Amino acid sequence: MPRIDFPIQAGIDRDGSFSSHPIYLFARDAGSTLTPNATQRTTLIVAACYIVAIAILWHVPYLTLILYPFKLLTVGFHEMSHAIMGVLTCATIHSIELDPDEGGATRMSGGIPWLTLPAGYLGSSFIGAALIACGFDTNASKVACLVLAGFFLFTLWWARKEILTWVLILGMTGLIVLFWFVDGGVALRYFVLFVGVMSCLYVLWDVIDDTIARKVNGSDASSFADICGCCPSQVWGVIWLLIASAFFAAGIIVGIVAFKQSAAQQATDSEHFLPVPGAHNAALGLSPGWMYVGTVGVSLLMSSCLALVL
Repeated sequence: MPRIDFPIQAGIDRDGSFSSHPIYLFARDAGSTLTPNATQRTTLIVAACYIVAIAILWHVPYLTLILYPFKLLTVGFHEMSHAIMGVLTCATIHSIELDPDEGGATRMSGGIPWLTLPAGYLGSSFIGAALIACGFDTNASKVACLVLAGFFLFTLWWARKEILTWVLILGMTGLIVLFWFVDGGVALRYFVLFVGVMSCLYVLWDVIDDTIARKVNGSDASSFADICGCCPSQVWGVIWLLIASAFFAAGIIVGIVAFKQSAAQQATDSEHFLPVPGAHNAALGLSPGWMYVGTVGVSLLMSSCLALVL
């Protein structure tokens, strides 16, 4: 009896399997992309250790002082996000202030409150997520630090005579320069990862503490609720909490998907991109001596600016 071959549907093999179906291929590729390699697993373990360490230090008397400068940095991200959104909505930024009690204020006139008010929590959460993603790669961490340097300069301009803000930013700049020089920038990668994790966790805690638990009389969420008039501040707090949590998760996913290089590949690439003094094959063609002079020059310039402002 002659065999009759029926037409094969698109994506279905002759044996009836779906190994060539577009949905199967997409799921297979997505699974492969989202599976962390050895270097990424190490990064995830370090990030998990950061979360545990931060959670412990947060509630231990005296030891919590270790986190104090990083809490202030996250508050700085919060206020900086307000100011940047204000600039984008044509507001005039008058000043940025940081409080030693981990508070802050951004004084502006104009702008769109519907955007400037939520920008504090969501902006600092987005910055933390971006830093987490960059913390998966050495060169990406270098780029992230350069972007932070630009934000720091704007913040210092708006802060002007706020001594605490100057001390905080100069201290963080010193740490960035220090870690940039350690092990070809590997230490910088883990520092950027820590700052990102700290920022995201602080935002989650701050949203719960300020808006949902309502431990403070006023907050961005309460001001937003007054303007909106449709929902209480707790509802907006929950919404912002969900968005901040999504940013946190997205930072990890983007890091896994975008930076698949092994530790050895990252070390090689780092030698060709903004290398530290002593690194070989500098792609920029700068000698170690010139790079050292440049680093010292930037430090002296910032010190001179501090002296002029104060």
